[in-house]
Amino acid sequence: MTEHETRHDTGRDLPAWCEPLLTRVRSARTEDFTRVPTPADGGRASAVLVLLGEQPEHGLDVLILQRAATLRTHAGQPAFPGGACDPDDVDAAATALREADEEVGLDPGSVTVLAQLPRLWIPVSDFVVTPVLAWWHRPHPVHPREPAEVAHVARLPIAELVDPANRVRVRHPSGWIGPAFQSRGMLVWGFTAGVLAALLEMAGWSRPWSQERVLDLPPTSPPPTPAVGTEEQPAELDKMAGPPLS
Repeated sequence: MTEHETRHDTGRDLPAWCEPLLTRVRSARTEDFTRVPTPADGGRASAVLVLLGEQPEHGLDVLILQRAATLRTHAGQPAFPGGACDPDDVDAAATALREADEEVGLDPGSVTVLAQLPRLWIPVSDFVVTPVLAWWHRPHPVHPREPAEVAHVARLPIAELVDPANRVRVRHPSGWIGPAFQSRGMLVWGFTAGVLAALLEMAGWSRPWSQERVLDLPPTSPPPTPAVGTEEQPAELDKMAGPPLS
């Protein structure tokens, strides 16, 4: 599947919310997520799974995991399932689904891949990340398969993420400032929050919110590695952070 191409070969009727989002995603550019251009060559290929599902009690949601606090990198940080591509992975979708299975026990057969978003370069780590948008057509229980890597798994309701009361900005000790979400005891920030913020805007789900509320991350927080979602940054971080999301 090529970038932005959608899969409709499953024979399944897609939910009504899919088409408006897919229409916008098909024309999405790297610039919609970041001002940092993605190099044509180089960088370590990786993928993350942006998995949207539905539950009767709260409607549309997204699957987010929380990294274990003992990890050397990104300790305790919420993230999409995902990781580096393996040689046997046929495409970014295969990588994202394999990693989600390894991390939280996600059945790839329960997922309909909708689209691959633009490749996003994270200069500080030299990863080139492809977010894979998908619909969880047959949700099932998931849990951390490797507690040493994943501490918690949650389905965060979109209604909570777009609630202005749950939207904030966070300031890293380095000076980096970016969007964040508070939901179900999680503070989602960094790369994950940047991708979510852009997709909520593209889908037309975002609501006006005050950007005056800024939370300071603790000094022990990992350095920011996102290429997306940055709203302010000092000059020395200009090349490793992204733009404001309008």
